[in-house]
Amino acid sequence: MEPVMEEQQDILLLQQLNTGDKSAYDAIFLKYYRMLCTNAYFLLQDEQQAKDLVQQFFLEMWDKQLYRQLHGEIKGYLFRAVQHRCLNLLKKQAYQQRELEAYGLQLERDMIPETRSPEIYQQVIHVMRELPVQRQQAFRLVYLQQKKYQEAADDMSISVNSLKTHLKLALKFLREKIKISEKDSPDSNI
Repeated sequence: MEPVMEEQQDILLLQQLNTGDKSAYDAIFLKYYRMLCTNAYFLLQDEQQAKDLVQQFFLEMWDKQLYRQLHGEIKGYLFRAVQHRCLNLLKKQAYQQRELEAYGLQLERDMIPETRSPEIYQQVIHVMRELPVQRQQAFRLVYLQQKKYQEAADDMSISVNSLKTHLKLALKFLREKIKISEKDSPDSNI
């Protein structure tokens, strides 16, 4: 399709969309969904995450009537909006990664080394048995076997993001359980 005709078609779809025509919204979704997913994938390097982000964007576009702000070319807006969402997600993930690593380092310093307290180390190992299998495995690979996230994720056949989620939940669970048991212990001076 020629660029001029495509732009005219988009303008017509946008006009129809502004009148509340859901079929125009569907047409825009069908026309741009795959291209936007591909664009998002190149930034995120995660196919499912790219699809989820684009679907969420289209839902918000409809629910919040973001299309009402558009005048003229829609293609550029769609690509820029998805790109900004991808960049924001990457920033958020980087922040969460730093927080998780800091939390993990603190946990390692405070709880894991037998040098601090063999009792706490044994307590961690004992409480780990209560974790679901994948969280146990994630924790062991990263914190006890000192594997990098990518190596551990590959060993478990999961994405790095899934590994991070398992670690975050495992650390939270362990921290809560160990705090509770330290409080419950009458002779705990730790």
